[in-house]
Amino acid sequence: MNKVDFIVTVVVRNANPNGDPLAGNMPRTDSFGYGEISDVCIKRKIRNRYQDFGNDIFVKAKERIDDDCDSLEKRYKKHFKSSDSDEDIEKGFNEKWIDVRAFGQVITYVSKSIGIRGAVSIGMAKSLRPIEISSLQITKSTNGMDKGKNGKSKDTMGMKHSVDFGVYVFNGAINSYFADKTGFSKEDKEQLKEALRTLFVNDASSARPDGSMEVKDIYWFEHSCPIGDVSSAKIRELLEYEENATAKNYEDYQIHLNEEKLHEYEEKGLRCEKIEGI
Repeated sequence: MNKVDFIVTVVVRNANPNGDPLAGNMPRTDSFGYGEISDVCIKRKIRNRYQDFGNDIFVKAKERIDDDCDSLEKRYKKHFKSSDSDEDIEKGFNEKWIDVRAFGQVITYVSKSIGIRGAVSIGMAKSLRPIEISSLQITKSTNGMDKGKNGKSKDTMGMKHSVDFGVYVFNGAINSYFADKTGFSKEDKEQLKEALRTLFVNDASSARPDGSMEVKDIYWFEHSCPIGDVSSAKIRELLEYEENATAKNYEDYQIHLNEEKLHEYEEKGLRCEKIEGI
């Protein structure tokens, strides 16, 4: 398999794309006010989509456990014995679980840890400009704990936070060397592409109502060789947009690729495909 790079754009409207537990679950921001979605959060959604496609995954969300294994250790012990060699365990993990082939895994349930480096790397998503956060005080209609002297428990009142509007961008790549090591196949690559295209399908919650988060475009770059025709850093620099402090729609940013540089890279063997999200 040759190297692959990709750039994904995401629109957020009146949703909390990734709450920060150290900041009262407010949407994540950096020190300059730009919105963030962690790579861990994005990988969680990709894993969920893999599972929706009918794949078996190792790191399952609590609400998606379907094998009676409420911990990773139990899932490991269900499929492997203490007498299995490190080589057999690593091979078995890669063969059985697509998320291990993709993202890797540190196996700590053996005498010494086994580290598997996955083929797919995902970067943190960043908004194109600082985000505006709305905070709304909410009230429960019933007590969650024993009520106090005034007839209401302490947890009756709460806060809900959301991003009014934001366009986020994240980057990723498939490393051909680690793809060969883990067995990440061309079929796995196509499933990753479909998982990205449908990233927020079956992902709705009170913080992210249906339709509040949307993948708009995926720029998918296939190189002509395992190490790549150009660096991933140069691929990222292809994405350009208009600085717009009053943008209220995705189109206001006029997001596009630098055609001159892209043509230069295509002459070296790079192939680019633009895919619309669902």
